[in-house]
Amino acid sequence: MNVGFIAHDSKKKLMQNFCIAYRGILSKNELFATGTTGRLIEEVTNLNVHKYLAGHLGGEQQMGAQIEHNEMDLVIFLRDPLSPKSHEPDVNNVTRLCDIHNIPIATNLATAELLVKALDRGDLEWREMYK
Repeated sequence: MNVGFIAHDSKKKLMQNFCIAYRGILSKNELFATGTTGRLIEEVTNLNVHKYLAGHLGGEQQMGAQIEHNEMDLVIFLRDPLSPKSHEPDVNNVTRLCDIHNIPIATNLATAELLVKALDRGDLEWREMYK
């Protein structure tokens, strides 16, 4: 399964800790991320992450294109709803595309944990029918 990662600046450390905790599950899948988030995940987990450009430089659009082509099975976008910065990716574009194309998306840690555990159990195998 293809799993995408995006994190606002204030959530990048949380994303790293999440990926450390679920490294075993994530290692069985193809991982994609916006540039800085992907680099930070790789640094702490030694997982191979396909990195797009930084979110504000077009990485969010690159992931959006993969979503539009039904090449993403799950997206984890840890966002900061209280203090988003103007240079950070706009959560609305990615969530809208995920909604249109029926791709599960988590925007907080609790939902991310549920989706990764579901991924491990095989609960997202229905995505194969969409491909």
